[in-house]
Amino acid sequence: MKHIEVVAAVIHSSGKVFATQRGYGEFKDGWEFPGGKIEEGETPEEALKREISEELDTLIEVEEKIMTVDYDYPQFHLTMHCYWCSVKEGDLVLKEAEDARWLSLNELDSVDWLPADKVLIEELKRRQ
Repeated sequence: MKHIEVVAAVIHSSGKVFATQRGYGEFKDGWEFPGGKIEEGETPEEALKREISEELDTLIEVEEKIMTVDYDYPQFHLTMHCYWCSVKEGDLVLKEAEDARWLSLNELDSVDWLPADKVLIEELKRRQ
């Protein structure tokens, strides 16, 4: 089975987290935390900074690691490294995503999360 390793940024501000809706591909319209694939030679932190810069035109501060999610989709195995992040500079411009929302903890269930992100959502709820 194909293995994909990605990073996800849980960008937080004022008690809310930033979620994006996919605008393309097999999982179009599903909600996720922004991020993407780790390129060869990159650390997860470097990949996160690059991906958020490319996707959202924003510089972030990568803070602590939350967890690593391993999830088996029908076509591939996903390893997703999830980190708390904050905005250093920029306005979170949507370059690839279809939509985005700032969600408080009690609003997390208001969007249709992708399966691997649901694992992370449960961890975020557990920590509160």
